[in-house]
Amino acid sequence: MHLHKTASLNRSRRLKQNIPLFIMLIPVIAYYVLFKYWPMGGLVIAFKTYNFADGIWNSPWVGLKNFRLLFSSASTLQIIWNTFWLSFLSLVLGFPVPIFLAILLNEVRKSWFKKWVQTIIYLPHFFSWVIVSGIVLSLFATDYGSINKVLKLFDLEPITFLYESNSWISIFIASGIWKEMGFSTIIYLAALTTIDPSLYESACMDGATKWRQMWHVTLPGIRHTIILLLILAMGKIMEVGFDQVYNLQNAAVADVSEVISTYIYKIGLGSSQFSLTTAMGLFESVISCSLVLIANQIAKKFDQALF
Repeated sequence: MHLHKTASLNRSRRLKQNIPLFIMLIPVIAYYVLFKYWPMGGLVIAFKTYNFADGIWNSPWVGLKNFRLLFSSASTLQIIWNTFWLSFLSLVLGFPVPIFLAILLNEVRKSWFKKWVQTIIYLPHFFSWVIVSGIVLSLFATDYGSINKVLKLFDLEPITFLYESNSWISIFIASGIWKEMGFSTIIYLAALTTIDPSLYESACMDGATKWRQMWHVTLPGIRHTIILLLILAMGKIMEVGFDQVYNLQNAAVADVSEVISTYIYKIGLGSSQFSLTTAMGLFESVISCSLVLIANQIAKKFDQALF
């Protein structure tokens, strides 16, 4: 009886101590409820023929008609494939880059140099895609791009980088990696600080080279962070940022650059086919959620699950 009363008093005391934290949490909860969960009710539009006059709830119900219409179109299937392919390439080629950079920076002993490099690679994260696309155009544009200007000095024909499918994809992937690699590098650098230095000392005493230390100490030490970020990245495998594609795409490469986000913008907002684009958005969300759950289940087998 006495122990139960003591435990109850301790819980009450902790609750009172944490009241300021709960108050600080209220705006966060309100944000997610109002802007994340409440709008989910609008997903019902995917199963209706939506019109402004009837509104969301009174528009006629059509069941899976919008989904059948989507997947019966060859252009829609091409858009889904483009989205998956660009995301997959970005993941495969871009995911290891910040890990490699973090490990290299971790080996730098000059703190001033390390800070400067961190700042330089982190800075593009704060640029909007309008700025980044402007940089890309100033480098690769056919008429006024810096690279083609140099080629012109040597009497070489200009290269249409942004109008060829393969080169456009390469530029798209590279610009995305360049913009975001700094942010992930900071996360991995923070994870590296949790590794016990005595592990490196033991490995060194055993005759392990720097590369061996990285492979057997550094990478296992940040394995949980790597898997965590990989699981989160899997949730974006069907998501290609609208800003990046919209600012870089053109009609010549529409066959590889048209993705779900631009489709939703052009068909949904441009042509007012809200039901069709809501169905596409719902499909994208279901696939992304499924990939996260599958990746988490695989990670769970190695005791590295996110949840």
